[in-house]
Amino acid sequence: MSDAPTPYLLTNAGLQAPARFAALSAMFDAGTVRHLASRGVNRGWHCLEVGGGGGSIAAWLADRVGPSGRVLVTDIDPRHLAALNLPNVDVRRHNILTDSLPAASFDLIHVRLVLVHLPEWRQVLTRLLAALKPGGWLVDEEFDSESMPADPTIGAGEVLLPTHIAVGCLMADRGFDRRYGRRLYARLRQTGFVDVQAEGSVFMVQGGSPGTALVRANYEQLRATLVEKGYVNDDQITADLARLNDADFVMPSSIMWTACGRRPESSH
Repeated sequence: MSDAPTPYLLTNAGLQAPARFAALSAMFDAGTVRHLASRGVNRGWHCLEVGGGGGSIAAWLADRVGPSGRVLVTDIDPRHLAALNLPNVDVRRHNILTDSLPAASFDLIHVRLVLVHLPEWRQVLTRLLAALKPGGWLVDEEFDSESMPADPTIGAGEVLLPTHIAVGCLMADRGFDRRYGRRLYARLRQTGFVDVQAEGSVFMVQGGSPGTALVRANYEQLRATLVEKGYVNDDQITADLARLNDADFVMPSSIMWTACGRRPESSH
C-alpha cells in the first residue's frame, strides 16, 4: 500500500467523521441501494466498495451477495470500517490513485463521493474499468455543488451562508471539482464504459435535518483551516453554525449525480 499523502480535506481522522458518515447514510443510502439493486446485485457476486467510509453500503452489499459472494471494501483510512467484521467482507487500506486492483475481478464496483476530490479522474476510471469483469457494472455517485445555489428571492429562509461559500472556495483551491457529478456521464463514456445511464437528485436542506448535520460536520472540521487561510473569520463561522439550528433555515442540497456504466462484454 502506498504511503502517498491523502488529497482529502475531510479526512476520516477528523472528530466529525462519524457525524458526517451518519448524515450521508441518512441522506443517500436509500438512493444508493435503489441503484445497486437495479444493477442486479445478487447471491455470489464479487463487489468492490471504494471509499467505504462508515461501512453502511458495504454491509448492505455483504447481505445481498450472501455467503457465496465477496465484498472488498477499501479506504485510504479504514479506521471506521473495523466494526463490519463480516465473514464475506475484506477491508483493505488502499489508495485508488496509486495502489493496484485485481484485473477483471468484480461484478460490481460502487464509489460514492471519492472521485470528486481527485483531479486524476481519467486514471481512476480507467483503473476501475479494468478491475471489472466483462459486463460488470460501475455505480459512481458524485456531487455537483455549483449548479443549484440557494436563492433568497425564492423564500425568506433560503440563504447561502458565507461559510458555505468559503468552504466551496477552499475545496476548489485544493483541486475539488465542484461540478464533477455533472461531468460524470460524459466521463464514463469517454473512458470506455457502455450502457451508461445517469440520474440526479436534489432536495431542500432544512434546519435540524441530516442535511444540516452534514453541513455542520463539514464546517466544524474545516473551521481552523478556513480561518487560518483567511477564507472567512471565526465569528462568521459561529454565526453560520447557529443559523443551521433555525427552524426556517433552508438551502438546496448539492445535486447527487449517480452514473452507471458497464465494462464491454468480451469479444470472444
